[in-house]
Amino acid sequence: MTKKIIATTNAPAAIGPYSQAVKMGSMVFTSGQLGLDPATGELAQGIEAQTHLAFKNLDAILQEAGGSLASVVKFTLFLTDLSDFATVNSIMTQYVPEPFPARSTIGVASLPKGGAFEIEAVALVSH
Repeated sequence: MTKKIIATTNAPAAIGPYSQAVKMGSMVFTSGQLGLDPATGELAQGIEAQTHLAFKNLDAILQEAGGSLASVVKFTLFLTDLSDFATVNSIMTQYVPEPFPARSTIGVASLPKGGAFEIEAVALVSH
């Protein structure tokens, strides 16, 4: 099985030594996505704007890999404030169709660039 690196200019470039995503066969493993503007690399202001942008960035990467947010089998969400849980859930339903994939949500002390929200995914896509 060949490892393919997934990269798109429709999502922020990696800010460290990693790839936006890696595809192995029909599985896609994404790196965490913050609410960064792909054009400027700047963090959106507020949990709602960051969450919307993170889902859009993640979708752009999955589309480059041949899938979409509907292809996701497992999300991992990271929040610096778990009181934002309901807000993130509401926004997620705008991007992810039912039946919903498996998901973990983890409260963390901090995220890169001072982000409030980060999301990563594992997806099943066509070869």
